[in-house]
Amino acid sequence: HENSVLYHLRTKFDLETLEQVGNTLLQKDILNVLPQQVEVCADLHLRPYYGDEDDTDGLYHSQAKRGTTAFHAYATLYARVKNKRYTLAVRRLEDGDTASSVLAEFLGILDGLDLGVQAVYLDREFYDSKCLTLLQAHNHAYVMPIVRWGRTIKRELSEGWSRVIQHSLTARLDGHSWTVEFPVYIDCTYQNGRYDEHGVARHGYAADAPFIDSLRDARYHYAKRFGIEASYRLSEQSIATTTTQNPVVRLLYVVVSLLLQNVWRYLHWEYVATPRRGGRRVWEW
Repeated sequence: HENSVLYHLRTKFDLETLEQVGNTLLQKDILNVLPQQVEVCADLHLRPYYGDEDDTDGLYHSQAKRGTTAFHAYATLYARVKNKRYTLAVRRLEDGDTASSVLAEFLGILDGLDLGVQAVYLDREFYDSKCLTLLQAHNHAYVMPIVRWGRTIKRELSEGWSRVIQHSLTARLDGHSWTVEFPVYIDCTYQNGRYDEHGVARHGYAADAPFIDSLRDARYHYAKRFGIEASYRLSEQSIATTTTQNPVVRLLYVVVSLLLQNVWRYLHWEYVATPRRGGRRVWEW
């Protein structure tokens, strides 16, 4: 019906406008409660799609996961403050989008905000030469796990004990190539039967940050990013269930879900969590 919200969404809204308006709303009140210095995290989230791909626009194809290679995919930018995560931006992904293009857009958003960036935490999908080049160009501290590409890094992660090495990746774009160099922190631990595994577990992190003073620091600080997974579990509870194939409507539901999460975290922290010595007690619901 012409007077319904869904009618206007399907006929008068486009993805770009919805993203711009959604990001403005996500930032509107949150920026007033964030400190001047924040840690930020970027993540890619893939929602499996099992229907007829010819009937749905804007799908994102990636490696097989949960029995499909087609997804409704979204990239999100978070600010992390005292173990709380506030969404600053969301972007729908389509075929042709790359991790570096998403990161470039998010870094541009951060440049336009009145916030200082303490560090950028990324998952392994952002581990490539172009993303590392962007982080260095913006002069941001960063931590991300490495991917075992090439014989050199595979060898480094299969022998020896904890150490720091210098590594490099080669980038190519429009006929030009360059090499980006960065430190890799290799942190080794004994598994002692955890997850039924034994022997030495070697974790490698591309990290360049002034607060990393020891080999264990890279893994410790990166572990903060795992709170994002809890955010997505909360997102599954707050997002509307739909079978629509319209990408604009689906993005709207994602934006509303993220707005609800932002409001809930703020209200929970300010009015529900109990002040006490050593930090507030956050109640589970």
